[in-house]
Amino acid sequence: MKKKLLEILAEINPAVDFAKEKNLLDDGLLDSFDIIALVGELNDAFDIEIGVEHLLPENFNSLDAIINLIKKLQAGR
Repeated sequence: MKKKLLEILAEINPAVDFAKEKNLLDDGLLDSFDIIALVGELNDAFDIEIGVEHLLPENFNSLDAIINLIKKLQAGR
């Protein structure tokens, strides 16, 4: 899961080392357009449905936060 997520993030912004960064939104490494693209990719890649209620900064601010969101949504299927 982590490898696939890193591949998706690298496609969105190849200049960022997503494995090391801990404040993707707070530091401006991802913007709202990036999040929209990311949500679509995550929905397809992990067979989940990220709803509006999940579009919170704390769900997208780090690699771990995104992985936790994916796991939570996969467990709720």
